[in-house]
Amino acid sequence: MAELEGRGGGVVADPRGVLRQGRAFLDFFWDIAKPEQEVRLAATENLLRHLREGRKDDELKYTLMRLVEGLGATREAARPGFSLALAQVLQAFEEIPMYSVLEQIKEKHDLEKVKKKLVRRAAFGNFFGVMALFQSGRLIKDRKALLESIQLLQQLAHHQAHLKDLPRKTLIDIMSEVPETVFEEVLFGVLQSDLASAFTSPENLHLLLVGIQKFPGVLKPKNLKKLFGSPTVVNEENIPRLVELLQGAAKSEKKDKKLPSVVFDLLQVSLKENAFELFWKEGVENRLLKEKSGPVSYMCYRLLGSALPLLSLDQLQMVLKGKVMQHYGEHVVTTQLPDRFKFAPEMEGYIDEFLNSCDDLERQLAVVIGFSALTNQGYPVLSSSSRVVRHLQPVALQKYVDWLKDMFLRPDFDCCLDFSSNRQKQNQENVNMAQHKIARLRKWIIHRLANIVESPVKKEESLVMDISRFCFFHAFFETKKKTSQIRETNVLPSEPLDERAHSVTENYFFGLLQTLNTLTVLGDTAKAAALREKHIHGVTADGKLWIFLLVEYANKLLSSEHVKAVKPFTKGQRDAWERTLQSVKNLQKKENKSDSAKVFAFQQLLLLMAIHLFKNPSETMDVLSDLLNCTERAFSKEPKKKKTDNAEPGWVEVMVEILLSLLAQPSLLIRRMSKNVFVRICPNLTKRGLQLILDVLDPYEEQNEESAVVVMEESDKKIKSAQDTDEEGSEDSSDEGGTEEENDSGDEEENEEVDDDFRSQLMNVLQAGNALGGDESDEELDDEAMMALDKNISALFAAQQKRIQAKKDEKDRMRKEKILRRDFKIKVLDLIEAFLTKQSENPLVFDIIEPLLQVIEQCMSSDSDKQEVDFLQKTANIFKNSLCQTKQYCKRVDALQEDLHAFVERLVKKACKHTNSSVALYYFSASLYLLKVLRGNTSAKSSTLPTPLPEKQSNTIPQACQLLSTGCLDMERVTVIYQQALTQFLTKRNSALTSSMFNDLFTRFPIMCKPLVDILVKSITAGARQHQQAQACLLLRKVLLLREPKLFMTEEEWEELIGESISQVTESLKMVGKCILKADREKVARSLELLNFLLKTVTEQKLPVTLTELDKVLVDLNQPEGIGNSARLDSLYWNVMRWLNYTKPKKEKTANKPVQEAEPLKRKKKGFLPETKKRKNRKKGIQENGVVPVASEDGEPAAPEDQPLGTETPKQKKGLVPGSSKHKNRNRGFRENGVTMAGSGEEAANGGDAVADKKKKKKKKNMNRKRKNNTSNEAEQVPAAKKTKGSVSQGTQQKQGKANQQKQGKANQQEQGKAKKKRKEKKTPVPRE
Repeated sequence: MAELEGRGGGVVADPRGVLRQGRAFLDFFWDIAKPEQEVRLAATENLLRHLREGRKDDELKYTLMRLVEGLGATREAARPGFSLALAQVLQAFEEIPMYSVLEQIKEKHDLEKVKKKLVRRAAFGNFFGVMALFQSGRLIKDRKALLESIQLLQQLAHHQAHLKDLPRKTLIDIMSEVPETVFEEVLFGVLQSDLASAFTSPENLHLLLVGIQKFPGVLKPKNLKKLFGSPTVVNEENIPRLVELLQGAAKSEKKDKKLPSVVFDLLQVSLKENAFELFWKEGVENRLLKEKSGPVSYMCYRLLGSALPLLSLDQLQMVLKGKVMQHYGEHVVTTQLPDRFKFAPEMEGYIDEFLNSCDDLERQLAVVIGFSALTNQGYPVLSSSSRVVRHLQPVALQKYVDWLKDMFLRPDFDCCLDFSSNRQKQNQENVNMAQHKIARLRKWIIHRLANIVESPVKKEESLVMDISRFCFFHAFFETKKKTSQIRETNVLPSEPLDERAHSVTENYFFGLLQTLNTLTVLGDTAKAAALREKHIHGVTADGKLWIFLLVEYANKLLSSEHVKAVKPFTKGQRDAWERTLQSVKNLQKKENKSDSAKVFAFQQLLLLMAIHLFKNPSETMDVLSDLLNCTERAFSKEPKKKKTDNAEPGWVEVMVEILLSLLAQPSLLIRRMSKNVFVRICPNLTKRGLQLILDVLDPYEEQNEESAVVVMEESDKKIKSAQDTDEEGSEDSSDEGGTEEENDSGDEEENEEVDDDFRSQLMNVLQAGNALGGDESDEELDDEAMMALDKNISALFAAQQKRIQAKKDEKDRMRKEKILRRDFKIKVLDLIEAFLTKQSENPLVFDIIEPLLQVIEQCMSSDSDKQEVDFLQKTANIFKNSLCQTKQYCKRVDALQEDLHAFVERLVKKACKHTNSSVALYYFSASLYLLKVLRGNTSAKSSTLPTPLPEKQSNTIPQACQLLSTGCLDMERVTVIYQQALTQFLTKRNSALTSSMFNDLFTRFPIMCKPLVDILVKSITAGARQHQQAQACLLLRKVLLLREPKLFMTEEEWEELIGESISQVTESLKMVGKCILKADREKVARSLELLNFLLKTVTEQKLPVTLTELDKVLVDLNQPEGIGNSARLDSLYWNVMRWLNYTKPKKEKTANKPVQEAEPLKRKKKGFLPETKKRKNRKKGIQENGVVPVASEDGEPAAPEDQPLGTETPKQKKGLVPGSSKHKNRNRGFRENGVTMAGSGEEAANGGDAVADKKKKKKKKNMNRKRKNNTSNEAEQVPAAKKTKGSVSQGTQQKQGKANQQKQGKANQQEQGKAKKKRKEKKTPVPRE
């Protein structure tokens, strides 16, 4: 390394010595310059490893030279790659002097000596060189190199056109890493001019601010005063200049959408100098905000968010009540349009980060309350569902909740930063603003409280209960007198809640109730952890339901004289309430018994209905009374009576009816609760109860008008409440009403058909008007008559318009009713799916099959709107996944054998009769499901035992006994059913059955193969059409490929089956005519596939089957009128012939289209392929059928250009591969059967000169192509190829003039006719010996 230091890392003494060492070393530098970052990093790592292992000075010198040279590369990705590699090399080899490398960089990329057009490369080379020195971590240690690097960066700062502000940023980064002593001794003098001009540019100001924070001992107030005349940066005198610089920084960072570093550093310096208040009020609020500029405003918002962690409590309160907050609130309100830039998510990120990192409770609370108090006409700008509260500590969260509750009861807008937009100010004339603000604030607060329970913040059960009680109380009760027993009465509302406020609170309370129903168990106790492991929701740590605690609280309120209900209970409602509480207490005593699931279900539903008494007393009373009666009957100890047809429905049936009525409710909580309750009572479901559910899905039963009306009314209420809920958010959009009116008027103007009644009425009115003015007089009507006529016409049109509107309303009502009915059916499907999932072994599952099939069948033939498609898809998925493909099924069908067999027969017959294959598939799949159930059950009365297998087979296949087991399956009856179906499929021309159905049958139930295989064999020839015969071959082949069918047969039966199959295929192939139609080709293909397997089986198992007739049929099949020119059939054919010891003859390589006439060629000049794209001719000579290819004069095989013209491939004829006639000389003689065919004496004599004159003729040919006149017709001619049965070869030919050309053309036409006939003839197969 001494040499390296002496030379300063200069030019390599012997670069050739480095280059001779191999390609791998040089490839490192190529990879470093590649655009992929992974490749660059890997190459840098490999280079370092190579240098460490080699330890060669010349390689290291060469590396430095290459890396320094690459710093100024033209590719953007290469420059940082070389810079990083140089930094890594300098870090790894500390013996390399930093100053020498810097000198090498300056020498290689000299800014003064370089040409003007290369200044950009030189500037980047110097910049990335200094970056490499800095990133190596050694620049700070070498003061000389550090000083010159700083001076170089100062010089590069003048090249802003190329480098922009990169040198200044790098200078700041270097300065932030330098120790204070080094800064004072080395850099302070160099940077003094930059520091003195700090107020001239944002970059210089940033340099000063970083220096003040990093080196307070050097940049003292005394030194600052010497630099720019003031001991501090932030003061009244400097504020205008600072604001101007901040505006420039904001606009420069516009695209990056981030806070400029200089602004944040100025904030920190202002805090350090105790001048934050001056900076914020004078600089930010009074100057920056007044400039109506988007980038400046966003910079102020970002400065506000970034300042939160740095400010004290007093400073936070000042900032959160200032103009920047109000300006931010106005931005949030006015940027509701979708194409506007929204800063609210970014600000929420600042708040979230602050709350997560702050441990001070007071500061946390101040920020959350400050943003919650930023209101727009009473409605806070912060989202009521914001997740920032999840970082609040428990004490701060409790104080925040208390503040929210106090603001709900006593709204204090003096502590809020309230504002109104310009549009709101214009529309607030006729509105009571005080009430309006209070209503908006209370709506936000109640949602915020409910959302705190839902958010993942760490909270105690007491807080959750406190919020729930508060929401419930103010939704349904009012305080008459304060009492210490009820905490919610201690504070009276300053402004009483009106009906609308109670309604809004009520809606959010039921949303909170849904959250409580799915809330995980809170607390850190062992019992709570155990409940969480069991995934139990909706209960407290001691196991009580949250809804039960609320019902207890409600009962306490009802019993108190100090509060009154918003909707007081009647005597009947109060009695129902008391009965409900008593029933719940009775159920709680039975929780520890075996039937705990049913107890829990009834308890949940009773409590939910009790709570709903406060919302809809009249509607809930009917359901609650039925539910109470059902509960008493379900848990009564009376002995069960024997049911008759007219008997009173059981408690399960009543419960199902209740759940179905609850499913129609708009409340998501009620629907979810209904489904959960149904899951728990599934084991007790009866056939009548299940039929109630299935009746809803029956597509042929008329829907109950009354129920539809109920659904409509509930839906209207839901829509109305949603409109009330969203009314506040859409107040600013005043143009919406006009738009709706325009749409309505547009609908009215639609052309309607004018009926005859209206036409006749109009004619009567007009005739009456004419009669008033005289029937046959030409005088005009007077004013009174005209007014009367106008009045009558307008009345008539008004009546007609009402009739039209009534028709529209009726049509719209029917459409909405249909949508609601379909939506209700989709919800009922959830109950079906739950039953099939939880009770898959219940015999009632069989009653669900046909209703689901009817739904699928009806939906297939109905409208195809989205809702209908969703309904069909959900039904089909349930039928397929939850029913047919389930692994669990009923194991108690001994008493149902007869019914299930009849069911199978009925399903298969319906599948056969259907016209739609998709629907038939579902029926067939259902029959296979029943087969699985019957086979999987063991019959106690089974009289027929399965035939035992031969000992040899039973030993080889252990599962053979399982395969032969039929369970409760009546094989004779089932066989007849599927034999009829298979016969219909193969003999009926238009059958809805498909081969995939029977393939599924044979695959899942191999025991059905033997009874049905005879039908398949016979249908090979007896099928209705070619398609059915082909399907028979296909199914037979798949059956024979299974291993199970052979186990069910003796050797004699198997041999007979194979022989009969071959015989049937032979007969089928005899009937094959000319394979023109697709069905014919399909039949031949399936027959050959089957025949291939049969012959393989005969050969491998050495079966004594006679194949003489088959041999003859197959040989005849290879004629042109047989399998035709299909490549697939040809391949299948020769696969079969291989088993009969025939070999496929090789074909001659002939052109697809022979040349028709030997006329002068007129070729257009086309493009050509480069040599690298041309296909290589792998074989110089071609030998077909034992005939040796033509040899050239020296005895070698003919070159590709010497091939006969007729043997060229289509690509060669187009000139796409070497040897193409486009680029090669085509004038060759030809030789047929070894005898030279002479065109003329001159042609024969000159035949041997063709190869020798190849280059001359090619040159002449290319020259002739460029000519545009008639002389191109005298160029070399290409005779047509003659093709015979044997091998065809050609010699060379030359032109003889126009007379010889015409004679040769006639001869060629005759030869072409013969060649075409020869090509039509097929070669007979050649037997192998």
